[in-house]
Amino acid sequence: MSGAVTAVSSNAEYSFTKPNRESITLLEGLGVAGDVHAGVTVKHRSRVAQDPTQPNLRQVHLIHEELFAEVGAAGFEVRAGDLGENVTTSGLDLLGLSAGTLLHLGDEAVVEVTGLRNPCLQIDAFRAGLLKRVVGRDESGALVRKAGIMGVVRRGGTVRPGDAIVVEAPEGPHVPLDRV
Repeated sequence: MSGAVTAVSSNAEYSFTKPNRESITLLEGLGVAGDVHAGVTVKHRSRVAQDPTQPNLRQVHLIHEELFAEVGAAGFEVRAGDLGENVTTSGLDLLGLSAGTLLHLGDEAVVEVTGLRNPCLQIDAFRAGLLKRVVGRDESGALVRKAGIMGVVRRGGTVRPGDAIVVEAPEGPHVPLDRV
């Protein structure tokens, strides 16, 4: 399975959206260079408030560009970086990946998938009603989170729009993603 990077985004300050960049640099064990969420321990404010010593399993946020078309059909304009992601992808079923999947981004960088982004109320502050579009229920009534996935940097490198993404599934049975 493979896909592509369609946009990269980062922000040195806490804000919901992140501006698009020509490139980002992933730093092994830390995240996106210069991004407010980079670090060995948690940086998301809600997580820091709970326990600032927790490991940062949310170093890199990836979201599938196809979600923008889905919410666009319901009247919500969303572009790359608007939901705070660092890497916008196309052509990959990010939500269907197994925990532990390695994503090879471009020529060097490798991100290990840790879990699903847990969408928060900030999404409704960005666009009223959007939260209901990125969190739903499947046919069995189970909660479905669609606002992307999180990962940690296993090998650093520069990532640019247009870079290929190669998926390396982990050994063993599929482990469905859960929120991190």
